[in-house]
Amino acid sequence: MRDLKDELASLRIERDAPRRGRWRWLVVLLLLAIVAAGGLYFSRARPVFGAVEVQTVQPSVQSGSGPMAGTPILTASGYLVARRQSVVSSKIQGRIGKLLVEEGSIVKTGDVLATLENEDYVAGIAKAKADIEYAKADLAEAQRQERLQEGLFRDKVVSQDALDAAKAKVALAAATIEQDKAALQMQQANFDFTTIRAPFAGIVVKKMTEAGESVAPIPPGVNISTSSGAIVAIADMNSLEAEVDVNEANVAQLQSGQPAEITVQAIPNHTYKGVLRQIIPTADRTKATVTVKTAILDKDKYLKPEMSCNVTFLQPPKRAEKTTAEPRRIVTIPKDAIVTRDGKSVVFQVEDRKVHQLPVVTGADLRGGVIVTSGLVGSETLVSNPPEKLKDGDSVKVKS
Repeated sequence: MRDLKDELASLRIERDAPRRGRWRWLVVLLLLAIVAAGGLYFSRARPVFGAVEVQTVQPSVQSGSGPMAGTPILTASGYLVARRQSVVSSKIQGRIGKLLVEEGSIVKTGDVLATLENEDYVAGIAKAKADIEYAKADLAEAQRQERLQEGLFRDKVVSQDALDAAKAKVALAAATIEQDKAALQMQQANFDFTTIRAPFAGIVVKKMTEAGESVAPIPPGVNISTSSGAIVAIADMNSLEAEVDVNEANVAQLQSGQPAEITVQAIPNHTYKGVLRQIIPTADRTKATVTVKTAILDKDKYLKPEMSCNVTFLQPPKRAEKTTAEPRRIVTIPKDAIVTRDGKSVVFQVEDRKVHQLPVVTGADLRGGVIVTSGLVGSETLVSNPPEKLKDGDSVKVKS
């Protein structure tokens, strides 16, 4: 009987053991899946160990189309300058009695800007007039004495010497009148100098003094911002133009009458039309640049003197090259993306978390960058400001 029970017990199925086994396998499989997903994430998200951290930049591709026909050839930076501007001062030293203008005042030629205190000149004019009257009376008396001496001389009462002395007094009195008239003109001129007038029509762009302050004549060619003793600065806005410095190596590409596009940093998203007016026939040896002046064809009220600007000079299309030809692609990149390796200009392209060194040929400056004439197509991702130790094939990680 006992053997039968033992045999039946051996045939009994344990229900808890398989259940515990299945759960164990499920937990193991879940942990393996988590480990595999984490490994995949970190293999993609984390950079390669020892990679160089860099920042990237994209080239800019242009086709030469824009507000004016022509292909951009170079860009230079500078400032807006009025061809006709003046720092106005007085011709004589004095103290401001009235100041009749402010910044932004529109003036015409001959308008009164200020007056100096002039009481001393008024008194000087009155004295000069009185001196003239006194000299006239003295002349009349000298002429009377001359006639008297002539009658006495005819009667042989006085000598020739007495008659000559009388005539000399007449000449002296006449000369005194002329001298007093000249003194009156001088006093009148000084009085007129106390009224300071606008030399031409324009806008007052800077006021340098106030009523009660002393002013004095200033030499020509002074700077508007540093002129001491001046009264106001006036600019003719109709003569506003862009004055830029062009690298002397690029001046040969420019000529008078060349079209240009002008952008002003204070007025974004707007381009003005311009024409190259003058290339100054001398270079600045300290900067190796030549000053180029460009007239603005479509000036508006938003343009002000001394605003910083960029001028992009355009190459007019040739007559034979009509619209049938495709516009030339112009690839520009920031200057800090270019480095020199073994005497050659190169850039570093980022691809698959590695860098590849590419030789490039550069041209003129254009809109804050530099034209790449050979070596790039414009779709590359480049390293900005590459480190000195960066070399071809290095692993990199891109800064966010």
